[in-house]
Amino acid sequence: MKKISSYLMIFVLSLGAIPTTISATETNLSNSSKEIPVEIQQKLDRLEDIKKMDKSSLSSIEKKELRKEVKTIKADLRSTKNGFYLSFGAIIIILLLLILLL
Repeated sequence: MKKISSYLMIFVLSLGAIPTTISATETNLSNSSKEIPVEIQQKLDRLEDIKKMDKSSLSSIEKKELRKEVKTIKADLRSTKNGFYLSFGAIIIILLLLILLL
């Protein structure tokens, strides 16, 4: 029993060593949270245009180029680094604390 508890303790403490990433965006009090920057809105509009497009008349090369464009736009939108990120270790620690406390 001592071995199991010591291994569990070492495991939990080692998870705490994994760095957690908390990315908070800088917010300006004068800007409302619903305002979307112009660049992002242009990319979203382009995605909507591509969705509405009739792709049946396009050649395979043009379709491939559109797929690449959609992938790059989506990657750009994901990389705006807005949000709140937790590592796997932090999530496990939070869950263990919740289980122990509740």
